[in-house]
Amino acid sequence: MSGGAEDGVDGVDEKTPEERRALFRVVKGDPTPEELAALTVVLAAAASGGGAAPPKPRDLWSNPADRVRRPLEVGPGAWRASVLPR
Repeated sequence: MSGGAEDGVDGVDEKTPEERRALFRVVKGDPTPEELAALTVVLAAAASGGGAAPPKPRDLWSNPADRVRRPLEVGPGAWRASVLPR
């Protein structure tokens, strides 16, 4: 297989439009259509990059908002509000 361009006799590219558009080219051997199809699938999958990474789950242990002290509550039951999460 070759991905580079080859020049003709006088440095002129002698490829057909189909050859210029091809993603790869077999330069040695005689592969079957099934082998070419398998190679095409592998190269297409490798070129796709696999897509975007899934979003990371939110880490509540290192949430910076938990480092900020909440204002003190006043009134009946205030002691309970000082220790219970909101």
